[in-house]
Parts: sequence; structure tokens; C-alpha cells
Amino acid sequence: MSSLLALDHISKSFPGVKALTDISFQLREGEIHALLGENGAGKSTLMKILCGIYAPDAGSITIDGRPMQFHNYHDAIGAGVGIIFQEFSLIPYLTATENIFLGRERTNCFGMLDKRSMGEQTLAIFQRLGVRIDLTVPVENLSVAEQQFVEIAKALSLNARILVLDEPTATLTPGEADHLFRIMRELKAQGVGMIFISHHMDEIYEICDRITVLRDGCMVGECEVSTTAIDDLVEMMVGRKIDQNFPRKSSHGDCQEVVIDARAIQLNPSAPVNSFKLYKGEILGFAGLVGSGRTELVMGLLGARSVHHKDVLVNGRPECLKSPADALNCGIGLLPESRKTEGLILPFSIRENITLNNLGKHCGKFGLIDRGDEGRVVDELMRKVRVKAPDHNCPVGNLSGGNQQKVVIARWLNHECKVLIFDEPTRGIDVGAKAEIYRLMRALTELGVSIIMVSSELPEVVGVSDRVAVFRQGRIVTTLSGDAVNSNEIMLHATGGSVDEQRH
Repeated sequence: MSSLLALDHISKSFPGVKALTDISFQLREGEIHALLGENGAGKSTLMKILCGIYAPDAGSITIDGRPMQFHNYHDAIGAGVGIIFQEFSLIPYLTATENIFLGRERTNCFGMLDKRSMGEQTLAIFQRLGVRIDLTVPVENLSVAEQQFVEIAKALSLNARILVLDEPTATLTPGEADHLFRIMRELKAQGVGMIFISHHMDEIYEICDRITVLRDGCMVGECEVSTTAIDDLVEMMVGRKIDQNFPRKSSHGDCQEVVIDARAIQLNPSAPVNSFKLYKGEILGFAGLVGSGRTELVMGLLGARSVHHKDVLVNGRPECLKSPADALNCGIGLLPESRKTEGLILPFSIRENITLNNLGKHCGKFGLIDRGDEGRVVDELMRKVRVKAPDHNCPVGNLSGGNQQKVVIARWLNHECKVLIFDEPTRGIDVGAKAEIYRLMRALTELGVSIIMVSSELPEVVGVSDRVAVFRQGRIVTTLSGDAVNSNEIMLHATGGSVDEQRH
């Protein structure tokens, strides 16, 4: 395969930070090339340089052997580079066709929009992708997977020969991810070169040809997928061996003191009635296929969504829990699925994010906040959960995904929560940070904290949970413990059939 793209000796600095140092990267025609590294390794910065969003301090970009200089994103688009960001760039109230041709609408001889021509080209692109999408509705009415395909179609409509996919499967179901991979293989056969960024090793080994690894803004190495072991790849990424991804499960989870006794939760009159118990010092996993009702149940428990009927005891006392504030008053905290939009205020500092819902704890004379006391408490919490940052005044938006998650945990520890609900705790977090989050969760249970973990990652559920409540179609169909907490048993109950049957 001939070389399609070459990034040679790229360096980039920001005030006080050396983001990239002498990075060289090559993409071949018709290749899917994985770009790996921990959060903060420099992957996004490198891709933003490729797409003209940042200008490099040093180095060059070559496409098809011709030197390129991108002053903005439009220059990169003109050179055949398309990027699909993890956060979509679609206008929600426009249709797929309107999004695809936004800013370059076609007109007829009368200067009117040529909707027919644009619609026909959009239809042709989706036929090329093998995807059927309703082109008459706003994209906000489409599923997340369909919106992902609209982003791909938009890039292809620009004749992109180089496609960057940043965590494209983060919000897709396994079936939708498989469809995306089929599309990627079709594009590969058509000569499109793709740069694939993902924290899921199984995806890398399923879809990619080669791998480039970055660490701390430097290139660690390049290797072929077919000849590289996962353990070696992880060591390249984090700079050390991770012998055991999941911490040892402790006997503390055997405590029979019930912290939450959800005797009955019914979300609506036609929904099933669910019940479960959470014991002191345990991690209770909520497992099931995407859409099986796990998050809806915990939101109903917290009072974050209305329910038809709820009967819940917290520490043996009946509690109404009509709102998240009620839950917080009972010592229950939530780490939401989308930490950036629901769990944190990104422009605020680490200190402000940790103390924002418990400022009364740090009041001094005359009701004024004692900044000295607040700072000392925040610094201690940062040490406790191992937040890596220059100081507590650093904007939380500047942190990696793993450190952002730790800030949310620190907030609830500052509130002295005894029950924490982790919804997809390691989504978008690299393998090294995942191991840290798992160890932190286990350390919390050793202190008597109880955890409900909602996760779509089966190895995570099996490796972390003491017990697992398995969901299917909005109902808890069984609760597994001991040796029964394994992939086969969970999938058997989550799908309603044997694993072998599901594979066929």
C-alpha cells in the first residue's frame, strides 16, 4: 500500500506544557491505523494539527507526497481530511441532508436551494455505506448510531480520503458497532485511509492493521496488530506492566448490613416492578444490554426521574427520595454516565467542582467561605483519590477523563456519601486510568462505602462486582453472586437464551 499521509517531526507547545515532541506518523492508502495512548498522551492534539485546528510549532504534513500547510479546518477538508469527533458536530434541528451540505448548499439557476440534487447525493452516500436513515426528520430524532453515520456521510461528501474516527463506538451498542466496522471495511476497500482512536483493545484487534502509540506527548513505537500482544501494547501505553487490571475482591463485601432496600420501584404503570438490596461495603453491578433499563432504574431510585411507585428503605428507614437532593441528604451520590455535561462544570476549577454542592461545610465567621479550610480539604481529597493536576485551581476541563472522574468521586467524599452510583465509570478512559478507578472503588468499599456500578463492559462487570443484578427489557431477571458472576451466566440471563444461540 502506498503512503497516503505523513506527519513528520511534529512538535507543539502550549503555555507551560509540551504537548507533542518530534512525532512522526504515516498512514497508508486503504489502511485502518490505530492511534493509542492514555488520556493526555497527545492524540487529540496531533489530530487537531492534522485537521488544521492547531498549527504545529515544528514539523510538516505531506499528503500523496505533496507538502501541505493548513491554516484552518477548511484547508484540511479541501485536502481530503475528515474528522468525526467524539462529541458530534451536527445541528440537531436540521435534517441529515441539511447537515451534510451546511455551508455549501447547492442552488439551481434561479438561486434557489436545489433540494432534489442534495437529497439524491445524500441518498447515494448512504447507499454506499449500506445505511438506511430517514432523511426527512431532524437529526435529533435519529439514534446515536444513525447520527454517527451522518457524520461519516458528511465526511465522505467532502471526498475525504483520510478519515479520523475519535472513539466512534463510545455510545454504540455492540450491533451498531459491528455495522460501523462493516462500513469501515468497505471504505478501506475503496482506498480510504482511517485513523482510529479507541480505548477498547478488542476493537483495535478486530478492525485495525497497524498501531502507533503515544505517551506523554512522545511517540513510543509503531507495530503491526497481527504480531503484537495486548500486554506489550498496554505496557507501551502506560510505561509499566499492569499485571492485574482488577483488584482482588475482598471479604468486606460479605457484610449483611443492608444499606439500601429497594423493595419496589415501578417506573410507569405498565413497567415491571423491580426490587434489589445493596449491602454495606459491596459493589453491586447492574448488567444488561444497552436499553435494558439499568440507568432508568437508578435515576428513578434517586428521584432524578418520575416513577409510578417507589418503596425504598435507606439504612432501615423509609425514604421518599423525590429528588437527587433528597438522595444526597441520605448520603447517596451519583457519578453520571456523561461526566462532562452532567457531572462537572468544565470551566470551574477542581476546588470549585469538589465543594460546589457543600459550601456550607467550609463557612467561617459571618457566613463567609473559609478559603483556607476549603483549600486544605480539597488538597487532601485530591491526594486521597490521586488526582493528577498542578494544583486545585486548575480548570477541571484541562484534566484527562480519568482525573475528571476522580474529581467527581472527591466531591461525594467531601459530602461524606456512603453510597455511590457509578454509571459507566470508565467510558472514554484509558487502560491505565481504568485500573486506578477500579482500585479506588475497591478502596472505598474497604472503608464501608457501598457502590452500584452500571456498566456495559462485561469484563468490567465480572472483574469488579461482588454481586450482579442482570437486566432484560426493563426487569431485573436475576441476581448473581460468587462463581456465578461470569460472562456466560450474565449473557445467558441478559439475552434470554444461551450464549451459543446468540452467536448464531
